[in-house]
Amino acid sequence: MFKIKKGDTVEVAKGKDKGKKGRVLIVFRESKRAIVEGINMAKKHKRRTREDDKGGIVPIELPISISNLMLFCKSCNRGRRVGFKILKDGVKQRFCKACKETI
Repeated sequence: MFKIKKGDTVEVAKGKDKGKKGRVLIVFRESKRAIVEGINMAKKHKRRTREDDKGGIVPIELPISISNLMLFCKSCNRGRRVGFKILKDGVKQRFCKACKETI
């Protein structure tokens, strides 16, 4: 089970976009990578396919390794390590290891 899910706000811990925040759009479980909104941008040369479609150079998000991402804690206001609590009814719950608040 990954500590990062679709829709989470994450902060980049390593790489060219270190310190930036974004929302997770897609998680690829097999390759342990995720696409984050506005992070790891690349330019793709796109061809005009329809008459109403524009061609040209378009920025797109590329997948980034999950090991380079940290879950953003709203109470700490920064990226933090995450732990799991197992509740009495058997449900797993994520929490911030610094402030112990559930995410």
